[in-house]
Amino acid sequence: MKNLVFFIFLASIFSCKENLSKEKVATQTAQKEFVWEGANIYFLLTDRFNNGDTSNDINFERTKETGKLRGFKGGDIKGITQKIKEGYFTKLGINAIWMTPIVEQIHGGTDEGTGVSYGFHGYWTKDWTSIDPNFGTKEDLKELVAIAHKNGIRILLDAVINHTGPVTEKDPVWPSDWVRTEPTCTYDSYEHTVSCTLVENLPDIKTESNNAVELPIQLVEKWKAEGRYELEVKELEEFFTRTGHPRAPRFYIMKWLTDYITEFGIDGYRVDTVKHTEEFVWQEFKQECDAAFAIYKKNNPEKVLDENNFYLVGEVYNYTISDGKEFDLGGEKINYYDNAFQSLINFELKWNVKQMAETAVFQKYDSLLNTDFKGYGVLNYLTSHDDGQPFDKEREQPYKTATMLLLTPGTSQVYYGDESARNLIIEDAVGDATLRSFMNWEDIQSKEETQKILEHWQKLGQFRANHPGVGAGKHSLITKENGVVFSRVRKEDKIIVGINLQKGNKEIEVLSLFKNGEKLNDFYSNQTVEVKDGKVVVNSEFDLVLLEKQ
Repeated sequence: MKNLVFFIFLASIFSCKENLSKEKVATQTAQKEFVWEGANIYFLLTDRFNNGDTSNDINFERTKETGKLRGFKGGDIKGITQKIKEGYFTKLGINAIWMTPIVEQIHGGTDEGTGVSYGFHGYWTKDWTSIDPNFGTKEDLKELVAIAHKNGIRILLDAVINHTGPVTEKDPVWPSDWVRTEPTCTYDSYEHTVSCTLVENLPDIKTESNNAVELPIQLVEKWKAEGRYELEVKELEEFFTRTGHPRAPRFYIMKWLTDYITEFGIDGYRVDTVKHTEEFVWQEFKQECDAAFAIYKKNNPEKVLDENNFYLVGEVYNYTISDGKEFDLGGEKINYYDNAFQSLINFELKWNVKQMAETAVFQKYDSLLNTDFKGYGVLNYLTSHDDGQPFDKEREQPYKTATMLLLTPGTSQVYYGDESARNLIIEDAVGDATLRSFMNWEDIQSKEETQKILEHWQKLGQFRANHPGVGAGKHSLITKENGVVFSRVRKEDKIIVGINLQKGNKEIEVLSLFKNGEKLNDFYSNQTVEVKDGKVVVNSEFDLVLLEKQ
């Protein structure tokens, strides 16, 4: 009996220690600063990443033979959740996922000379209030957000306010007080970029209008058939009463998009075709997103991750960091940051990396982000879904792609398959379809070189995720002799990085940040070194060093 009591006593001690240890880990995790300006965002096409549920692969009789990579391929929300659970994103150092739109797409297909195309990409909206069954269900989205947040990963959806989907035999045009169907944009002036259709047969929402409009008859009929017409109308009444907005087209869409914030707790929106809509629309959208996020946090205090605001990043096509906060749109200077976007997608980095030395790239971005952009940011990428001139289309420089994308100041956007050198040149694929093949999971499983590339991305990504100073800290060059060594500092977060160094013994100056006798960890080679005479010596087979305080 005494022995039993003793063992129970010991068990209770170990249990307490284990709980204390878990609490310590939880506290450390909670204390690690997350800032959007230094985030590592993974951008994926929902339909092309991972098929978690084959039962939803065909809906609405979307069964016509399509052009190469122009149809649905099975990727869905469950597939993304599955990879979060497996730790794929955590190992890659990803702390936010941006997925292409998941709203219900047009049921028909178009044929613009490249074969039949369906709305697999998510940008051809039929109904903003429904999730397309090819992508999953509301329950799937709730699980995705919950599992992502549990793993410290934020979720960005993709917002389209500029246009509906194309008109097909199954998808009638929206009423004329909602959309214009001509002229097609010529992009030679502000008006010819904003008050026009992006391309033929892509009806343009009249976002400039303040005139009250009725619901499109096709939505009324659809909602009645689905048994939710009364509920949707009731919610619209409440929205317009609360906000005082006119029943203009843009405000209906804003209501429908912000419902994803209050219902699911998403953390941000990437906003599509920003420059094709009046800039005041985005200021209004920000107000509604902020209000919805506040409602969500009030109603779900236990689910609040941190004090960060709702994140809005805009796609102003061809905007570059060199533009500063103002973009020249047909001779007019537009500030899309002003009371609207926290960040804009930067279309310039691919050219910088091709044309400039690493030190010049880092210095340029550090200088701009710490002056003109103070309080705002840019989202850097080297590959994307609709940029036909990525940094490395042939996938000949996957290591450099990772090094430059993940170490350049600003927010980083990893395009799905960057980390596995997914092929971007697909035979018989026309236009941007070649950029949108299915994720190459088989290569990751079976090819040794792909696994080495992935490991490089994982090390850099984890280091970046662990140190917000990498993307959002102050950059200082230490030396560019025999390679490049620099530091980044944000508050108490201090790191030193060396790239293009010699393999074998590497002597690195660190006294600017670390004292003699301090123990440092080289995250890349996983070894401990001690500061002596203001330097550390790292002996590794790599030409890259990632130093952090142990």
